Amino acid sequence: MLPDGTIVANQVWKRFKGDDSRKLLRDKIQGFTNPSTRRHRGHRWALRDVDFHIQPGESLSLLGANGSGKSTLLKILNRVMYPYAGDVAVCGRVGALIEVKAGIHPELSGRENIYLAGSFLGLKRDEVARRFDAIVDFAEIEHAIDRQVKFYSSGMQMRIGFAVAAFLEPDVLLVDEVLAVGDASFQQKCLDRMRQVMAQGTTLVLVSHDLAAVEATCKRGIYLKDGVVQMDGPIRDVMGAYRRTIEEKAHGAVASSNDPVHLLSAEASDPNGDIPKTQQPLHLRFRLNADGFQRGRFFFGLTQGTANPIVLLGRRVEIENGGLEITCEIQRLPLPRGRYYLWCGMFDHDEADLLGWQPVLTIDVAGPDLDHGPAAIVRLAPIHVDASWAMS
Repeated sequence: MLPDGTIVANQVWKRFKGDDSRKLLRDKIQGFTNPSTRRHRGHRWALRDVDFHIQPGESLSLLGANGSGKSTLLKILNRVMYPYAGDVAVCGRVGALIEVKAGIHPELSGRENIYLAGSFLGLKRDEVARRFDAIVDFAEIEHAIDRQVKFYSSGMQMRIGFAVAAFLEPDVLLVDEVLAVGDASFQQKCLDRMRQVMAQGTTLVLVSHDLAAVEATCKRGIYLKDGVVQMDGPIRDVMGAYRRTIEEKAHGAVASSNDPVHLLSAEASDPNGDIPKTQQPLHLRFRLNADGFQRGRFFFGLTQGTANPIVLLGRRVEIENGGLEITCEIQRLPLPRGRYYLWCGMFDHDEADLLGWQPVLTIDVAGPDLDHGPAAIVRLAPIHVDASWAMS
């Protein structure tokens, strides 16, 4: 008998049948009378041989691109759907927020929905009543608690859904992209509540494309690609593997050869030509060529794999026939140990591409690791700051 909060997936497979036909009666009739009009694409595997074991109280994130199988796996854990093959065991009471309106009945009031959700979780009415005021206060719907939910905004529905899922004290909490819906203030409330829930021993499985929130909330990650587990381990290691995949895909979408400015080379090193180091100078050199005279702003950025830079610097430049060499020195590189990616681009005064924004170089930085922060405190950028401490 496994303890409450345990999740075990053993050789899980899930497939969906592809069918291009429209769901119209006339098409069905034509399909029966003329089988050649039927259009089937066979099956598509959403999950393939997925194995993992989550201990009670663990916080885990499912990472991967859209279509990798994350939400499908989350729905199987919530028993909304079932695997084609394999076994899944989720022990204890499960609270899930997989979709904004999941489990919310539009014809019922907010009050009635809270009690209904509690009954779905197997709670008695008095158990829900003890938590009712905290749920309403968290969701900030005191003024609308007796109004039908169909008159709620999407944000209000999301708030009540999260509050019910988190405040009814489940053994397992499943969350899918909920932080993408609320405003910044409510997002922080959700993170704070998840920290409290985890401190009580609840197992958390989170799906989110907000990698900063994922790193702040979860200690373990599973990286899915095309329904297959690519990596299972500490969250920073798994996020690093996922970011490398993003950067590799970006390399496949490099700037158009029709751009009037071309990048010939890019180099990065410390002053001695060695590997860059945290809080030491970083030398960058770019060589450009152009079709005729070009004037614009040249930018470069350092990222962790996505197109969103941690550091972004730019300068106005002019390129004559024959090319241009641009050098830049960052006097104290504020990045901790790890792998980063150098992106660059050039744009005219209307911000049209002269050289499309693209990854051009991988940079490995030597130095200290970032300090591990408390759960659910989101660090937006991995910046290393030298500091002196004193205690008395």
